[in-house]
Amino acid sequence: MARIAVEGNLSDVKQALQENGHQVVALEADQAQDCDCCCVSGQDQNVMGMSEATTQAPVINCNGKTAEEVVQEVNERV
Repeated sequence: MARIAVEGNLSDVKQALQENGHQVVALEADQAQDCDCCCVSGQDQNVMGMSEATTQAPVINCNGKTAEEVVQEVNERV
């Protein structure tokens, strides 16, 4: 069972991950560093080109993907 941080507006992804046995937590800076993978909606794009990584875990952009596709990608990466 992997610990996955999921953005709040991705309730379908959260439910699908839980049904597949993963532990799901809210995607917050202090939680992300202890996770095996992070799922983001892709809604918040960094328009200034600046980035500050808070985790070494893979980040999955869920934009345009079904919950099942996201679960499959999480399973491949963790």
